[in-house]
Amino acid sequence: MSPVMQSLVLAVLSLVVWIGAARADLAAPERASGWIDKAPVAASRFIVATANSYASRAAFDVLREGGNAIDAAIAAQLVLGLVEPQSSGLGGGAFLLYHDAKRGRTIAYDGRETAPAAARPDRFLDAAGRPLAFHDAVVGGLSVGVPGLVALLDTVHRNAGHLAWARLFEPAIALAERGFPISPRLHAEIAGVRDWPQRRAREYFLDADGRARPVGAVLRNAAYAKTLRTLASQGAHAFYEGAIADDIVRAVRDAPRRPGDVTRDDLARYRVVVRDPVCDTYRRYRICGMPLPSSGGLAVLQTLKMLEAYDIGAMGAASFWSVHFVSEAERLAYADRSVYMADPAYFTPPPGLLDDAYLRARSRLISPLRSLGVASPGDPVRAQALPQAVTLGADASPEFASTSQLSIVDADGNAVAMTTTIEAGFGSRLMTQSGFLLNNELTDFSFVPVEQGKPVANRVEGGKRPRSSMAPTIAYDAAGRVAIVTGSPGGSAIIDYVVKNLLAIIDWQLDPQAAAALPNFGSRNGPTELEAHTPIVSLAPKLRALGHDVRVMEETSGVQTIVRTAHGFAGGADPRREGVVLGE
Repeated sequence: MSPVMQSLVLAVLSLVVWIGAARADLAAPERASGWIDKAPVAASRFIVATANSYASRAAFDVLREGGNAIDAAIAAQLVLGLVEPQSSGLGGGAFLLYHDAKRGRTIAYDGRETAPAAARPDRFLDAAGRPLAFHDAVVGGLSVGVPGLVALLDTVHRNAGHLAWARLFEPAIALAERGFPISPRLHAEIAGVRDWPQRRAREYFLDADGRARPVGAVLRNAAYAKTLRTLASQGAHAFYEGAIADDIVRAVRDAPRRPGDVTRDDLARYRVVVRDPVCDTYRRYRICGMPLPSSGGLAVLQTLKMLEAYDIGAMGAASFWSVHFVSEAERLAYADRSVYMADPAYFTPPPGLLDDAYLRARSRLISPLRSLGVASPGDPVRAQALPQAVTLGADASPEFASTSQLSIVDADGNAVAMTTTIEAGFGSRLMTQSGFLLNNELTDFSFVPVEQGKPVANRVEGGKRPRSSMAPTIAYDAAGRVAIVTGSPGGSAIIDYVVKNLLAIIDWQLDPQAAAALPNFGSRNGPTELEAHTPIVSLAPKLRALGHDVRVMEETSGVQTIVRTAHGFAGGADPRREGVVLGE
């Protein structure tokens, strides 16, 4: 069907559905506008967007001093680990997408945590073979994976850094020793934790009465400063060997709840994997993202490619029709994600997940008359939807939203999109004597290793990297120039947040700040999720008329976006968090 004919059919069917909805007295407005509270930040030389003003300032100062995007990302991350400990830090991992302007290359750096060698598929099952409750699995040593962040920072600096390694530690060291005021968001996150099993963490985050330290209270971390000084002078190997490594092993082994099994050998064996990004076209852009073990790049691209046949721009930003079509495409992408995406060192995904014919066939499953509800995975080998051909079990792994995003473009045109995490809020809740929290990334594996007699690709295995939804993204314009640098925290909803952001910029022509502020919506192959307390909630009745199971909920995105303009770049920070954009 030609694009013109397809648009005509869509228009006719749209009218039919609209008449049906009107008869049912579901007179929700056709569009739901965003809550845009500020203008984007413009820059002509360089620009940085992070989740915290201290981190953005550290990165900005590095760029002004002549550092490049890699240098700025390292400085910002070290500060984030201090001021945003609920989201990322030395005890976690990250995915970093780097555009090398000089070589014209995009490189994907995988600093994802790994399971200890002793890990087995039944790790998160109880004695009766049932999955543990999430809280029981998270809190303690069992959920801790081998941290990858420090090795990642070291690798990217060796490959592409400009300023001296030790220089990049200075802002975080000074801030840790001087102290910083607890922000409203950090206070709320601390107050929301009801279970601090470890005394060290309680003493750091709580006052003498056991309450969250108040907003504005100065938090100092001398142990973290000492650790940073060690890493600055001795390099990353000091993290994976020696006293810091011993401290990590001891914190995991001696956890008050569910002791873990990370060993010195596990730490010494950790390696960053340098991968080729996964790239494809959408409209006039070439969009690149992280490959497996992150499902983010593939799922974002699958969603966009399935939407390409439809005039999403004409439907309007966060309108009834765009919410319907986008959510349906996301259902199909998440269905594939649940069975076909895992660590490629342990699982070979089927060919054809981005095959044009396959995605056209999947796209034709989207109907303007009804929602798919829960979509079935397709058969990418045969380029059609055949659920009976699937030979893998569906995944059952929770993912949570305590993650952070850095987006940076430097004066030479290099760009970094980095998504960094310790998984759930405050990770495993275990704090080392070295002053940082440890991740709970192993709960990103499926708790259920076998589903209906079929092995789950994302099951726990020793040395394996858990699947992620993190989706740092760099898009290129028709001239091959960096056009969009973006990404978001948000657990498994990251894919939806990044899709919304790209559509807002590409199809709805919004600036990066307006795109970030636009109400969130989408589906993870379950309910259609609409962001609470925003105008988009008014679309719920009409969506239900098409069969959508609508859930109104809080959304925890934290998009940081940079977009090329006629005069340089513009940046936007998600108003749902404490992000700050700085540029010059």
